[in-house]
Amino acid sequence: EEREYYPVSSAQKRMYVLSHLEGGEVSYNMPGALIIEGSLDKKRLEQAFRQLIARHEALRTRFEMVDGEVIQRIESGVAFSVEHVQASEEETQQYAQDFVRAFDLAQAPLLRVQLVETGPERHVMLYDMHHIISDGVTEGIIVQEFSQLYEGKELPPLRIQYKDYAVWQHADMQSERLREQESYWLNTMAGDIPVLDMPTDFARPAVQRLEGARLEFAISLEDSEQLKQLAAQTGSTLYMVLLAAYSTLLHKYSGQEDIIVGTPIAGRPHAELESLVGVFLNTLAIRNYPSGDKTFLDYLQEVKEHALSAYEHQEYPFEELVEKLNLTRDTSRNALFDTMFELKTFEQQEFELEGLTFKTYPTDNHTAKFDLTLDAVEQPEGILCSLEYSTALYKPETIARLAQHFTELVRAITLHPQQPLAALDMVTVEEKAQIIYGFGDVGVSDVTAEAGGLFHTYVEEQTQLIPDHVAVVYEEQQLTYRTLNERANQLARR
Repeated sequence: EEREYYPVSSAQKRMYVLSHLEGGEVSYNMPGALIIEGSLDKKRLEQAFRQLIARHEALRTRFEMVDGEVIQRIESGVAFSVEHVQASEEETQQYAQDFVRAFDLAQAPLLRVQLVETGPERHVMLYDMHHIISDGVTEGIIVQEFSQLYEGKELPPLRIQYKDYAVWQHADMQSERLREQESYWLNTMAGDIPVLDMPTDFARPAVQRLEGARLEFAISLEDSEQLKQLAAQTGSTLYMVLLAAYSTLLHKYSGQEDIIVGTPIAGRPHAELESLVGVFLNTLAIRNYPSGDKTFLDYLQEVKEHALSAYEHQEYPFEELVEKLNLTRDTSRNALFDTMFELKTFEQQEFELEGLTFKTYPTDNHTAKFDLTLDAVEQPEGILCSLEYSTALYKPETIARLAQHFTELVRAITLHPQQPLAALDMVTVEEKAQIIYGFGDVGVSDVTAEAGGLFHTYVEEQTQLIPDHVAVVYEEQQLTYRTLNERANQLARR
């Protein structure tokens, strides 16, 4: 029924709080840009957006505090116009950067659109929404419905709106089903919550900073196919295999054997929610126990079980879990985990519409909500990965090395999945050469040519060069290269 205001969903409450934290002003913006080529009717474009805003209450919603609680109010109508400017290609880059600015959550609509005309029959459409009314699925709905409205098509009416979901979620929190889900999560997070302790380039700031950057890299088609085969053979999915590989990498970097990785989930379990604009996204905190003595195949089975259980209990809101766990608030970190992993599905970004073609305009993202986020997407040419990282913690070259280690580890997994995690190698050929030859000016070509040599030949070389230098240290004992070589030869003869 109609009310003056409505409760917010768990996800909205979290977005509201995070947006008001220092440095969070634009971290929960969801900007995008499309290149539009062809004869564009600007009036129809603006009209299509106005119809979208009239259709979806979420696009007319504003947020405020009443009696210490966050609430949402829905406006019957809001003023909306598309700003229109002309600019050169170079200036457009600057426009795209300046376009992303803080939203006032008490003012609807939390949606902005700007049209930059860059030439005859060529525009860049910049759009931005706040995460409190939007998620990844929402973006797809808006693009799809916008194109239908632009063509003058009628859309079927919506039976329910986002506020109905928020009110339902509040009532549902008392249900038996959700109580069972809650006990599953509290059980999974029992005991000390592990804090991921990765080596960083800079000391962690006392208050989490949200500046970030992104590095893209790829897993080759050959390795991608091998990963899919491994998933098929083990009755798991590509997501599970990659999560197992990523958590193995984190284990190798941190030495930890209890690691929580966050993963986003669409959170639209009912068919009627599929066409609604709003934030339904939920987060699953998946806890795994990588240890050096487990074979990758055994570890993958554990990851599979944990992921399936998490999916079965996916309706319990992450925000409620964080509240129930009563964690000590650490302003330098996120609650529960510091790293995320997501496998996205590949969608062709280009589409056509009444003599117009739309394609994605590349924009830079300069925020990172977590220390590290690994995104992977299946492409025809392999798996395209992207690492979003906090620039307050890591230098670009460290992240580039981490990406190389991940691809090496993936290759090792495809070749020897039956090996223990400790034996899976992630060090690159160049790094091995640096370890053997020291950090002098060895050319990469010399390195690659020599890397095929066997380990004992390197020891023999060192025995000739520096026979009395220490070669091996174990607890209190030391061996020189000469002694090591003699003992190895004795063993070989034996």
